[in-house]
Amino acid sequence: FKRKLKILIIMKKILFLAISGIFLFSCNQKNEAKPTEVEKEAKVETQNFDWLLGEWKRNNEEKGKETFENWKKINNSEYNGIGFTLKNKDTLSKEEMKIVEKNGEWNLIVKTREEKEPTKFKMSELKSDKFVCVNDTIDFPKRIEYWKNGEKIYATVSGGDLTIPFEFERMK
Repeated sequence: FKRKLKILIIMKKILFLAISGIFLFSCNQKNEAKPTEVEKEAKVETQNFDWLLGEWKRNNEEKGKETFENWKKINNSEYNGIGFTLKNKDTLSKEEMKIVEKNGEWNLIVKTREEKEPTKFKMSELKSDKFVCVNDTIDFPKRIEYWKNGEKIYATVSGGDLTIPFEFERMK
């Protein structure tokens, strides 16, 4: 009887230690997965689009047209842009753009005059001087890419077999 009692006490201790270990391990795992406020702020600061800021004019536009993009920084998680094309001082097209970070994800949101609702493109690649956004649920464009090379900004919008290249230089 004493032996069974000792075994039972030892089993209870082992069970208690095992449950305690699992509890402590799961608590540590949760804490490790959550970034600190300092880490969150550092992440936002390193993922910025300040290289886009300013007024830009397209170099490779069709003859007789002029296309412009203007970008402003609202805060560390939002940039607003406007793009428009003129012909004989008439506005042919206009689009409002936003680059927005929400819950650690960056998205490009684009709205043209013809659209009732904006179209959201998920950022699939992000570097210090380049980003790529995709939306496979629409016909065109499925992919929008921006990058900086020297003092110029380049962009492509593409989907299917069609790719439209843009080359912008900063307006003086």
